[in-house]
Amino acid sequence: MKTLYDAAKRAGFMGTVLLSLAFPAVSRENDGAWQTGGEPEVIEVEIDGAVGKLAGIVCRPGVAEGETVPMVILMHGFMSDKQSRVIGDIAEKLMEKGVASIRFDFNGHGESDGEFGNMTVANEIEDAAKVYEYVRSQDFVGSVALLGHSQGGVVASMLAGELGAGKVASLVLMAPAAVLRDDALNGVMFGVRYDPHDIPEYVPVSGRRVGREYVKVAQTLPIYETAALYGGPVCIIHGMSDDIVPYSYSVRYKESYKDAVLHLVEGEDHGFSVRRDEVTDMAVQFLAGPGK
Repeated sequence: MKTLYDAAKRAGFMGTVLLSLAFPAVSRENDGAWQTGGEPEVIEVEIDGAVGKLAGIVCRPGVAEGETVPMVILMHGFMSDKQSRVIGDIAEKLMEKGVASIRFDFNGHGESDGEFGNMTVANEIEDAAKVYEYVRSQDFVGSVALLGHSQGGVVASMLAGELGAGKVASLVLMAPAAVLRDDALNGVMFGVRYDPHDIPEYVPVSGRRVGREYVKVAQTLPIYETAALYGGPVCIIHGMSDDIVPYSYSVRYKESYKDAVLHLVEGEDHGFSVRRDEVTDMAVQFLAGPGK
């Protein structure tokens, strides 16, 4: 019998899928300066986050001196990292269209500092805000947009609500996992049940331990209320065969926004493994703009 964990693992909600990308390989660590001459560049960066250093990868298309390009901050899901296939594919396609991106590991994930058991949605929002501050400090960055997959979608939606349309040019949510609040209130996490009124110190999930604070924060998280504060353009993409986050959660997101389009993709799962190329094209076209 297929379990919720099996579905999550298959969909890429948990774990890492390594990438083989067509754009330039990571060339160096950031020394505070960018190459001149308009050549594309991919570099590793470290950014101060909520609980330590965040490991990130910046993809910068060719930029002439004194010019700027749009930037997209890409956010992975729960128990995933910056090497997720969906996030990597989008970074590659954005670069081809002259749009910069940064993808990073949230605290307690991948190569970033912190213990997974201390991760919460709240401190992931703080991580994302620190990444926003970093990209805004870069001379080559023009407008800044946000994209998040799964739990990263919740983070992106809430950060956009906090920052507002004056600071966030556009927003893409891919299977945003707003179900996490209901799951926390109901005492269930990937098939593991617990007493939501007497939360254990840790909830075991796939050999890892999710801390009590994660659940406590999730139970009171004002996801839709905060998200609705964002008044800019939003693109929401959700698979109709997603058995981790029902697409009804994205329908509610759409109803929360003033300027949103919702793509419900028939036959698609939570990790967008069925029609990934089509789905990532949707996201990139929205972020890059008409004619790109």
